[in-house]
Amino acid sequence: MAPSKDDEDDYMSMAITEPSSTLARAETSIQRRARQKREAEVRAHQPSKAESARQAEIKRDEALNTSLPTTSKGYQMMAKLGFKAGSALGKEGNEHARTEPLGVVVKEGRAGVGLEGEKKRKFREEVGAQEGGDEGNKKRETEGEFRERQGREREEKRVEGIFWGAMKVLEGFESAQDGGEVNGRDDGEGEMGKKTTKKPTKQINVLWRGLVRNRQEKERERRMRYDLHQSLSRHAAYDDPDEDEQDKQAWGREEEEVEEEDHELEEFNQLEPAERLGRMLEYLRSTWRYCFWCKYHYPDEGMGGCPGLFEDEHG
Repeated sequence: MAPSKDDEDDYMSMAITEPSSTLARAETSIQRRARQKREAEVRAHQPSKAESARQAEIKRDEALNTSLPTTSKGYQMMAKLGFKAGSALGKEGNEHARTEPLGVVVKEGRAGVGLEGEKKRKFREEVGAQEGGDEGNKKRETEGEFRERQGREREEKRVEGIFWGAMKVLEGFESAQDGGEVNGRDDGEGEMGKKTTKKPTKQINVLWRGLVRNRQEKERERRMRYDLHQSLSRHAAYDDPDEDEQDKQAWGREEEEVEEEDHELEEFNQLEPAERLGRMLEYLRSTWRYCFWCKYHYPDEGMGGCPGLFEDEHG
């Protein structure tokens, strides 16, 4: 039978036929060594801890998302009891029965089970306390209110510093009047040889009593540090001639006076810094004829030449 016209080769076609697999070139020795080297590198690669954890997490998620295989012993035991794939366990006709097991949530870390919930609850309470007001009114602070609050806090801090400076001025006046004794210890509040009073603390003017209280607390802390750093192994009967009364109190040789609560000072400290400073400046002017802003002790009660009581009046 003669070949048909369609079976004849079309020499004018532009199609390029792919060579058959039998004509594929064999792998050379150089290519084989390169391939073996790549395979050896893949086998020798040790995954990092992060990669191992990620792979373990992927395998765990795949296992949890995979249904129970029919070849497992558990499935075969349930099948003998009447279980069918896709059906729920328990009594038939229960619409609310689960057809899938409960999802597993893997807990990472060593904290207790309820710690995360407690942290979230506290965080919500803190956010609600910051954003909310009375009766749960959540009103966020605007930018203008924030700047106003910051400015008010800076002004209160500045006035508080001025008040402490005025307390030191008043201390100098009243200590000199009472014939104060020279304190030979530098307590960090002034220079060596500063005159201080030996009056009981409650008899000191409440306007500058807080300065004395602060100095006493610092001295008490200094004695505690001294007691901590000194050796406690020396004999109790040893008497050091260089020790002063405060050192003896620190070593327990003398009983330290226990100070009672000062309600008058507590009430005074609860006042606003501006009000406390105003009382201090008025007392300095009326009692000592001294202007804190002028830094001058006037000879007469009229205080001629002083612009006034307030800071703004002094320019």
